[in-house]
Amino acid sequence: MSEPEERRRKLEEIKKLGIDPYGHRWQDKEDVVSLLENFDEARVVRSAGRITALRSHGKTLFADMCDARAKIQLYFKKAELGEKAPLVDLLDMGDFLGVQGRLFKTRMGEKSIHVDSFSILSKSLHPLPEKWHGLKDPETRLRQRYLDLASSEESRRVFEIRSEILRQTRGYLNSLGFQEVETPIVQPLAGGAAGEPLVTHLDVYDLDLYLRIAPELYLKRLLVGGMEKIYEIGKSFRNEGISTRHNPEFTMLEAYQAYADYTDMMGLVKGLIQHCAKEVRGALEIEYGGRTLDFSSFETVSFAELMQEHFDITPSDPLDTWVKRLRKKGVEVPGETPSRTALINLVAELIEPKARSSPTFVVDFFTELSPLARSKKENPHVAERFELYIGGLEVANAYTEQNDPEIQRERFLEQKRLAGARQIDEDYILALEYGMPPAGGLGVGMDRLAMLLSNSSTIRDVILFPQLRPATTGAKP
Repeated sequence: MSEPEERRRKLEEIKKLGIDPYGHRWQDKEDVVSLLENFDEARVVRSAGRITALRSHGKTLFADMCDARAKIQLYFKKAELGEKAPLVDLLDMGDFLGVQGRLFKTRMGEKSIHVDSFSILSKSLHPLPEKWHGLKDPETRLRQRYLDLASSEESRRVFEIRSEILRQTRGYLNSLGFQEVETPIVQPLAGGAAGEPLVTHLDVYDLDLYLRIAPELYLKRLLVGGMEKIYEIGKSFRNEGISTRHNPEFTMLEAYQAYADYTDMMGLVKGLIQHCAKEVRGALEIEYGGRTLDFSSFETVSFAELMQEHFDITPSDPLDTWVKRLRKKGVEVPGETPSRTALINLVAELIEPKARSSPTFVVDFFTELSPLARSKKENPHVAERFELYIGGLEVANAYTEQNDPEIQRERFLEQKRLAGARQIDEDYILALEYGMPPAGGLGVGMDRLAMLLSNSSTIRDVILFPQLRPATTGAKP
């Protein structure tokens, strides 16, 4: 008889005893951590958790029971359990139990519960992976995350870190007077960032809608409405590639502050990341990808200066000069007349600051890459914008928001000309015409921040249920 068949046999035996193998609420449950920290021999306690190990010794049974945070040993003596005694032989690893008994220490000094009563709260019909040593196959870890979490303390720790990052982020922004808001995820227009949207349909209006690429344009409408310090943490979506750094569904923080600019956003994101590092990891120096990252200081480099240094290109040079100088440097330029934006995107990957140990602000992006940002007064070809790189990951993007409706319309029209037939958000232009105060805006990739602070090499390890190919194809995720 296979193990699943044996477990189902035990399930039927439990039912024959008149016992529901999927029990109800377990009252007065005390966490295992609390039992261990407040250990008082002979104290009667009630707790619950999953059985992770069983050791039978004739008429007695030792078991390990885990809850979300810790493990404790259980001791069953059949002669003392009365009508529950037959149930002891029907237990399996993976079962959830509620137990009552007194605390004691074994001869080896192990803290334990001497069980005098227990209930099966959920019968496990399949063995847990590799006898509780964790899943080794990466595809199974992702497709059956529940088994990964059940068998790996390390995986549970990653998601505890992620949860704490979100909690600390909200606490930090709230302490600075920011107000958390919510904006639509399903939107009539795909805007606020460059990217291919996911499309859905609203039957009642027979209307195509889009899962948001970014919440930006709605959040800035709130600045028009008089809110001055706002933020949102939520899902955004891109119908684009999947990689170790990209998932079609991802979590973003966006924050906006009236009467501020991109330099204020530098201070905000620096303080936020240092706060999260100290609260979540307990230090400003952390290990990531086999090297040490130092959050105590942030560097700044100029994109415009790097373009000139590497390719002898300035933002005011004509397009044919760009193509000629890039090809001279060995950059493969596709087509005869690529757009300036396409060329910038082509070379941006070549000059990203990947190897620095300190977080690095990249400033002085060309205005053509920043249609929603204000340009610098002294150089209209360069935007008041930065991207923040940490450990080779782009973690944040920010700029001084464009609040001139005429310039914004021109930028949208140019973006439409270069990128295709995406409709312009006329209501957003109308909102700007009512007046939006000068403002700084910031976006932070929360998944990537979780990667850094949990030392995870892929975004899939910090998203509970990442997007994968259908399992039926037989392809690896």
